[in-house]
Order: sequence, then structure tokens, then C-alpha cells
Amino acid sequence: MADAVEGAVPAGVGAIVVGNFPLASGQWFVPHSHPQHQLAWARRGVLGVAVGEDYWVLPRTRALWLPAGVVHRTGATRDAVLCSLYFEPDRCALDWTEPTPVGVDGLLAHLIAHLDRKNLPDDARLRAEAVVLDLLHPLPATPIDVPDPTDDRVRAVADALLADPADPRSLEAHARAVGVSRRTLTRLFVQDTGMSFDRWRTHARLRAALPLLAEGQPVSRVAHAVGYATPSAFLAAFRRTVGTSPGRYLNGDAPFEEEGAFSAPGAVRPASRRPGAAPRPST
Repeated sequence: MADAVEGAVPAGVGAIVVGNFPLASGQWFVPHSHPQHQLAWARRGVLGVAVGEDYWVLPRTRALWLPAGVVHRTGATRDAVLCSLYFEPDRCALDWTEPTPVGVDGLLAHLIAHLDRKNLPDDARLRAEAVVLDLLHPLPATPIDVPDPTDDRVRAVADALLADPADPRSLEAHARAVGVSRRTLTRLFVQDTGMSFDRWRTHARLRAALPLLAEGQPVSRVAHAVGYATPSAFLAAFRRTVGTSPGRYLNGDAPFEEEGAFSAPGAVRPASRRPGAAPRPST
């Protein structure tokens, strides 16, 4: 991985500067950081943000707080628009020290658009900034970790599963493909990733499913695309691994229909007010 760079952000009148960055399908920013805190939000489409081994999927109902100095990558699997709010640390009351997902409801989305106006008077800007800070409420999040292997044999298996999460081959078949025994690959997977083969593959499948669900695809289609025979099997694996349903994971307390789809990417729904990731595919 290339050395991280520091992204420059122009100074503003108040504590917040808004920037918009169109992203083409598959485009990712290089690893970088900012001297400001950042709130990354998808004005359009669905974003992915990677911080080390953690990876967040951001539909329009969810944003990610990135503390100043945190190295991250941001990108999209489909065309999207990243809207970033940059907060000057010495003028920002929030002191969250870890990447933190927050809910984005209609009011916060409108305030972000309001702050993006170039002709907004200084006094109106400062009032709006104060309301934005009041609306930033953490959402609970359980990371979906997919550790990057370093052993060439484990990486070959991992790359095959990342390229095709629905790959039905058994551990034994993958072991034959990379020229080792089933027992050896079992040991290597645990040594290299800290996970068993089955657990790593489950995490990889769930991570691959999140952008598809956030785009509004039906669960039945997504389950099949990532290797589950039925939606119920996929949902059971998700709840067992993450502790909640995909809908609640992505959208806080929003309802979720197992055989239906999420709202269209352009819709903004109320997010959770309760206090509260998946990596690799950057503001």
C-alpha cells in the first residue's frame, strides 16, 4: 500500500467546510488523512470507507465520523457522490476519537445542503453548524472484519472468494487448488487471519452483500449472489455474526422486509438515536 497522504481542505468562516466529490464506479481515493475531523456521507449512491481492517458501507441514511489524522480510503462500487463535512478540531465540540457511524435523517441532510450554499451569510452558517453538531448521534456498529492474508497460499484462496463470494468450493477443494492439504490450509488460515476458513468466508460474504442491499436489491437476489441458498439462511448468518438484521445494521431502527428491498438510494429515512465495519475492496 502506498504511503498515506494528507488531504488539504480550505478554511471556512465557521467550524465546518462542505466538499462534494463525484466517484465513478469502482473508484477509490488513495489512503489519506485530514488535519480536520471528517463526516463522510453519500449525497448520492452508496459509499465504502476502509480504515485499516475495518470497512463501513454508507447508504444515504448513514455517515461516518473520521477523527482528524485517521488514515482511510473512500470509494464506491457504483457511481456515487461523496459529500464530506470537515470540522476544525479547535472549533468543534465533538471529541470522538474512533471512526463512528452516525444516522442521517431528513433534517441533517437538508442542513448539509444548506451549509453547502456559497452565498450563505456568516451568521446563518454559524447557526446551522450548531444544529448539525446537535444532530450527530452515534449508531451501534459491530465490525465485519475480513483480515487481509499475507501467506501466498491463503491469499490465493481469499482472492478467489473475494472475486466470487458465491464460490461453492469446500476447504478441501481450495486446498487442492493451492497445493496443500486440507489440514495445512486450516492451520494457515487461523495463523494468517485469526479466523477459521468458514468464519472468514462468512465475513467476506456478508461484507460483499452490504453494498448490494444498500443499493436496494432484494434480499433473495443478494443472498444468492453471495452464496446462500435461501434468504433465511443469509439472514440467519448475518444475525449470528453481526447481532442484528442487515436493515438495522445499515439504517439504525429502520424496518426491513426479508423478501423486499431497501428504499431507493435517493430516499432518506429516519435513523437510530441510540448511542453506538467490513475492509479492502480514499475523502
